[in-house]
Amino acid sequence: MIIKPYSAEQARMLSPLQLAFIGDSVHAMLVRQHLLAKNMNVKQMHLKCVQAVRAVSQAKSMDAILPLLSDEELSIVKRGRNAHSHHGSPKGATVSEYASATGLEALLGYLYLTDDMERLQFLLPYLMPED
Repeated sequence: MIIKPYSAEQARMLSPLQLAFIGDSVHAMLVRQHLLAKNMNVKQMHLKCVQAVRAVSQAKSMDAILPLLSDEELSIVKRGRNAHSHHGSPKGATVSEYASATGLEALLGYLYLTDDMERLQFLLPYLMPED
C-alpha cells in the first residue's frame, strides 16, 4: 500500500459504494497480476480479466467466500449488497448478482484500505478466473 492505511473505524465510515469503488479496482488489479504469470498475450489477459470482474463472476466468487467470512466482513458485504447505486444492473447480470458483486467489491475495498493483505491473500484463490 502506498498511502497510509485506514483504521477499521475510518473504513467503516465510508459509504459501501465508496468501498466498492475502490474494491472494483483492487479486484481488477489482483486478477491482472494473477494473469501475468500465465503464458498469454495481452489480448487474452484482457479478455480473461474482463470475464473475471463481471458482476456474474463476482457474484459466484461471493457465494464461494460467504461461509469463510467473519462477522465484521459479513457486515461490510451486507452493506455493499444493500447499497443502491443510481444506475441499473449491467447487461447480463440480474439485480441479485449485481448486488452480490457490489458486496464483494465493498469487502475488497475495505480489506485493501485497512491494509489487510493477509486476508486478501487468503481470499485470492476464490477471486481468480478459471483457467
